[in-house]
Amino acid sequence: MSLGKFQEDPWRTSHPAYQNSALAMSPAPEYASSEVLLSSLYRHAGLEGSSERTVPQRGRDLDKDIQKHRDRRTKPDAATLDANAFHMLLHSVLESPKLPNQSSKRFVQVTPLVPQAAVFSGSARLSSNSWPAGALVRRMVWLGSPDAASAAATWGALFEALSVTDDDDIFARFLQAEIKAWSSDPDWSAVETADHPLLDPKDRVGLSYPAKHFVKDLHSIIAAKHSMTRRQWTSLLEAIVRLAAVAHVAWLCDVHANIWDCVKKSLEGAGPKDEEEARSLIFPRPFQFLSYGDRALPGIKDRTSAFLQARLGLNASLWALNGANEQFAPLSSAAAVSDLCGLLRGGTGKVNLVQLREVLADVSERETRTLLCKKGIGSNVMEFARHVLGQRQAANPVLRGYDQGFVLRKRGTSTSSPWVVGLGPVAVLALVHCSLAEASGPRSVRRLSQHLAGYGASVDHRDIATNDLGHQLRILGLVLDSPDAESGMLLVPPFPTRVKDAA
Repeated sequence: MSLGKFQEDPWRTSHPAYQNSALAMSPAPEYASSEVLLSSLYRHAGLEGSSERTVPQRGRDLDKDIQKHRDRRTKPDAATLDANAFHMLLHSVLESPKLPNQSSKRFVQVTPLVPQAAVFSGSARLSSNSWPAGALVRRMVWLGSPDAASAAATWGALFEALSVTDDDDIFARFLQAEIKAWSSDPDWSAVETADHPLLDPKDRVGLSYPAKHFVKDLHSIIAAKHSMTRRQWTSLLEAIVRLAAVAHVAWLCDVHANIWDCVKKSLEGAGPKDEEEARSLIFPRPFQFLSYGDRALPGIKDRTSAFLQARLGLNASLWALNGANEQFAPLSSAAAVSDLCGLLRGGTGKVNLVQLREVLADVSERETRTLLCKKGIGSNVMEFARHVLGQRQAANPVLRGYDQGFVLRKRGTSTSSPWVVGLGPVAVLALVHCSLAEASGPRSVRRLSQHLAGYGASVDHRDIATNDLGHQLRILGLVLDSPDAESGMLLVPPFPTRVKDAA
């Protein structure tokens, strides 16, 4: 592909060095809810043959099958419930609230309490072209692990925890068996995973980033499974996954913007001169994209816009170099970026800088709405962040309290009220547990503040005593007020577990 072809359709085909990067935003995020993330995670971990595109049709087929059994007053041989009871189970007991714009639509949407429910429920769209949200979580596990063996071990531990075993509560075991009787394929078994990209070990040293914290917290959540019911545990897992997934995407936006800044300066004859300088410029230290109590979406929008501009600039530069027959590795590390910058500085005779600037100016002008996140990729990323982090807005007002693992809440009751950073009770429980997983006994609330900072969320520990987070901690019984503690508050471990650092 040439620079001219890129100019005609800049979003269609990325350069291989960009597309195959370990730092690529892959899969590209689109609309998803927290339950879609968890359902897709089930499918990627242990439901081979149940892809995202098959889920809506399987749900429709299951509904038709149940109706046939209701008409004939029969049930599958292995089922315990009759057709009427199973219909009520799916459409009342387990039903997940629909969004206001879905109130008139008929489809199966249940809480992803057990793996078998993800066979027919929990796709991002009701059509057959849903994006694989679970693949994003799987990629985070590999990027957050020091090596492939450690990543595979973490993924295996997650599969075991997601499985319904004799250690799960009786309702979870009944539910898995009953759904299996009505929707038999596929079986729950570990899916073989190929090697996925890893962060360069040199770049990882001393670097704090969301995927690394996620892997560590994943082990903490897995270790707590025996302390609660299946529903409680999946809620904690869902809360950590939703915060980590959006933080990871926001971190990648910053990394891409920083890489483009290095490349842009190199086109002007400057930029990083070596690998160490490139590393210090590319990876954000510290990373922050949320501030407790403040509006969240404007900052995410700015980051997304910077990412899109970086994507255009990097691909244009790579295609321009490609026309000069230069060879380069994927932009997966500071070393690769440093090499690219060196090529651009030394190859100014091979790259027509005037043409490159004209192409970028033309494309940026034509794609203004996309760059402003009003359509296309930018709009998709914003939808992803808003629906994954935000509290579920149920069509049925009676179910408005269904989602308690949120990170963003509405400041008021109006539909136009802004989304502000505020943790739900389940998210608070999950984060307190993870922050104290390696501690024995109470610790200062500063530890929670530091743990949130690992996901790019900023909260001053001195404000916790007086803000709504401190109120949540007191209601949940997660703090002891002590005049000797920081801000007069000590965090109390919610569950009796202790794990070692697996990251």
